[in-house]
Amino acid sequence: QVQLVESGGGLVQAGGSLRLSCVVTGRTFSTLNMGWFRQAPGKERDFVASITWSGSGTNYADSVKGRFTISREINKRTLYLQMNSLKPEDTAVYFCAADGGYSATYHRPNSYSYWGQGTPVTVSS
Repeated sequence: QVQLVESGGGLVQAGGSLRLSCVVTGRTFSTLNMGWFRQAPGKERDFVASITWSGSGTNYADSVKGRFTISREINKRTLYLQMNSLKPEDTAVYFCAADGGYSATYHRPNSYSYWGQGTPVTVSS
């Protein structure tokens, strides 16, 4: 069993930055493919970014490329999402996901086995 706890969301003005964190417990962190997804009110859960278990591969949604960076600290068992140049359309609940994205399915929510509770991000114009 894997437990994920996100933090770092909040209210920020357009153009600002936030860093989301996701602490992982229950399994060896370094063996897990990880991802970030987001869900705006009334919309489906969308892929944001992913990182492979080795840390060597990252993927990003086109809408966040060049603005968001996914990273991790193995010794802290923590996944990060650095979000810069935030836009109002980035407003959503952001979720951390673990143990999925194999065989090029990193962008599919149903490929991940474990999810956090989500942290809300609101970007004001």
